Amino acid sequence: MAFIGIDVGKEKLDVLWLRQSVPQKVKTRVFRNHRPQLQDVAQWLIKQTGKVPGEIHVVMEATSIYHENLAYALHGVGFRVYVANPARVKEFARSEGVLNKTDKKDSLVLALYAQEKHTRLTAWQPEAKEIRQLRSLMARLEALEKDLQREKNRHEKALATDTSERVMASIEDMIAALEAEIRKLKDDIDNHINGHPRLKDDRELLKSIPGVAEVCSVQLLALLRSRDFVSARECAAFIGVVPVQVESGSSIRRQARISKAGRSAIRQKLYMAAVTACQHNPDISALKRRMQAKGKAGMTIVVAAMRKLVHIAYGVLKHQQGYIPQAA
Repeated sequence: MAFIGIDVGKEKLDVLWLRQSVPQKVKTRVFRNHRPQLQDVAQWLIKQTGKVPGEIHVVMEATSIYHENLAYALHGVGFRVYVANPARVKEFARSEGVLNKTDKKDSLVLALYAQEKHTRLTAWQPEAKEIRQLRSLMARLEALEKDLQREKNRHEKALATDTSERVMASIEDMIAALEAEIRKLKDDIDNHINGHPRLKDDRELLKSIPGVAEVCSVQLLALLRSRDFVSARECAAFIGVVPVQVESGSSIRRQARISKAGRSAIRQKLYMAAVTACQHNPDISALKRRMQAKGKAGMTIVVAAMRKLVHIAYGVLKHQQGYIPQAA
């Protein structure tokens, strides 16, 4: 097997092949992070290592969107691709005593990480095309909604100050334009889902869960169909709604907190869904009553409700059956 670390930047890729661990020998090369040249990376690695693509293990960090084209290109050739959590890699670098941080050093750390952890890492799998398109529409909608909120905040400040009519008109025009574009994007998202029977059916199954409405159903759909989760617990951990215990001996016993390891956008939607579900979902309501009887705080109950909703959504899609209350 060959272990490769690639430090991904917006403009370039620092590629390092760990030829030998002890004594350490490496082979490096820098490529442009440009789609037409990504096949050159694959060809160079095959030539240098003398391995077939399935024997080449490549680790890169998740870096916004800049790693995606490379991951798709290498996976398409047949490489074993791993997209690592930057926090995990940073912890590994500390454990190895790596203090310096350069692009070449980062690629070496990634190659060592590949060698050490490849038996426990989950190979990266590409999302289906319809899911990639759905997520891009959702990302654009989220960006516009943030822009709209900023303009509304500016409008509120303008009303409270001596603002010229021209500025006020400009703000109001921007609000109107953003609201119109947001309506179009929401229609585009609905049309995209309705244009794919599987996505349409899955969304209806998710909406059968009391508390999961239009917005949250799209978020859960995009997440649950973006990868193959082996369990509902793994899915909840990916989102970041699992508890993290901080206890050591008898002196350190801090209150548990959620991990917040995943995307914050879906947690925001899940929060509102969980608040509604506490009132209208039989299983979530039963969970709330049990936790209240144990003296749990309000926010702890809501987080538990968020996690329970994820478990229910996972089960609904796994069994392809609408929500059936389990609470007696």
